[in-house]
Amino acid sequence: MENHTITRADLAEAVYEEVGLSRNESSDLVEAVLDEISTALVKGENVKISSFGSFSVRQKGERVGRNPKTGVEVPIKPRKVLVFKASHVLRDRVNESS
Repeated sequence: MENHTITRADLAEAVYEEVGLSRNESSDLVEAVLDEISTALVKGENVKISSFGSFSVRQKGERVGRNPKTGVEVPIKPRKVLVFKASHVLRDRVNESS
């Protein structure tokens, strides 16, 4: 299986071929969808895409980490992390392809 990364341009091209919008309209549509998703996540909202998965932002508390080279303890500041959980439909589809 060849490792290929799908880009925004690839998504826009797929919309162009599938829906029949112009290339510019397809690109604008992809940008609008991605912007809507990222805006919702920045606000702390969850994003659920049926049969695909859900995105959420989780708050991680402060903790003590360790430098693997020196063994010195280092405080890790609290932060937000983006989490994606694939739907069962997507998981099953991925597993069927192997």
